[in-house]
Amino acid sequence: MIAHDLNVIIVGGGFGGLRVAQGLGGTSVGVTLIDKRNFHLFQPLLYQVATGALSPANVATPLRSVMKRNRNVQVLLGEVTDIDLDRKQILLDQEWFAYDILVLATGATHQYFGHDDWREAAPGLKTIEEALDIRSRIFRAFEAAERESDPARIRALLNFVVVGGGPTGVELAGALREIANYTLRKEFRNINPVDAHVILIEQGEHVLPMYVPKLSAKAEALLKSLGVEVITGAAVTGIAPDTVTAMRNGQEEIIQASTVIWTAGVKASPIGMLLAANGNATLDRSGRIEVESDLSLPGHPGVYVIGDLACCKSDSGRPLPCVAPVAIQQGAHVVNEILARLHNGPPTSFQYRDYGSMATIGRAAAVVQLGRIRFSGYAAWLTWLFVHLMSLVRTENRFLVLLQWSWNYWTWNRSARIITEPGEVAHTEKP
Repeated sequence: MIAHDLNVIIVGGGFGGLRVAQGLGGTSVGVTLIDKRNFHLFQPLLYQVATGALSPANVATPLRSVMKRNRNVQVLLGEVTDIDLDRKQILLDQEWFAYDILVLATGATHQYFGHDDWREAAPGLKTIEEALDIRSRIFRAFEAAERESDPARIRALLNFVVVGGGPTGVELAGALREIANYTLRKEFRNINPVDAHVILIEQGEHVLPMYVPKLSAKAEALLKSLGVEVITGAAVTGIAPDTVTAMRNGQEEIIQASTVIWTAGVKASPIGMLLAANGNATLDRSGRIEVESDLSLPGHPGVYVIGDLACCKSDSGRPLPCVAPVAIQQGAHVVNEILARLHNGPPTSFQYRDYGSMATIGRAAAVVQLGRIRFSGYAAWLTWLFVHLMSLVRTENRFLVLLQWSWNYWTWNRSARIITEPGEVAHTEKP
């Protein structure tokens, strides 16, 4: 067995964890990358899997493939169920593994704000399985409407509600409207897909609340031009099969809808609760672990927490958002911290550089906020395409996605419109 200067265990192969593994590749550090999935998922494009524009293989990359040239990096498939900070060990499927440095980057799941019973009727969008489930629900609704004779039931089946007006919600709502307007045209005989009603509900006063008001207003206008009904200042108070209840201006409104998609909040992975139960971590209200300025766990300088699992505050005192650029920059910082430890270097504070935000609303329409530079429309859409394409991990994925996007653009088609049963593997899909 090869001896290494440090034994580093990384839990989580998302943006942050993968960045650490890649940064330590080829060094004298021994790295073990652990994830309960065998692939890295490019979540910003997951909504396109959910709406049939891309196949799962387009947005997922096997971790072993990414790390195959780094002989000092070992990839293990499994789920960490316990951490002993005193003994410096993690429990992986009933087997204890020792570490010198531990990096926790297990991400986040959905936040239903105390209403976990809504999950079945309103799935979130964090995993490939959830994307395939949502895709099946969307296209199954049109199929059911085609066979229905009751006009009221047809309207309910063709009502689609997206809860949450952040980037994912906006992108989903726009894609749903384009499916109805263009993709499914002339494919049905008893219904007109254009009659589908897409409703986006946002509790705040504007969609994309993290953007400047001018861009938020532009995004809302673009959604409405597609035919999306945007409801702001409304809080969802109930979700049941075929109905959504919302409060707006003190009035209760019940919406009949067969398909509801949840994009309204995130909650850190259970690792945070595990460390809190052991008395070693302080969590914020989203379950994120509060960290030191160098991203280490308080009282444990050899344990780093990054990405959506970390509550890391900016210079203004506000927690950094749960977005990929934060996780990637934190991963790069941890790489530098680990390499500095090899030479007894002191810890340094993490500084996040906000390079901007962007969201696509539909075909040839997007909004981009890059510091003081803000623009929308076709140029913003091209910027969005380029940034997301180049952010994919492998060249192969970039080529496949570019090819699929080009085909979708010229034909208005979404070739991955396959309906699968829950848990079923779509063997017929091509990358």
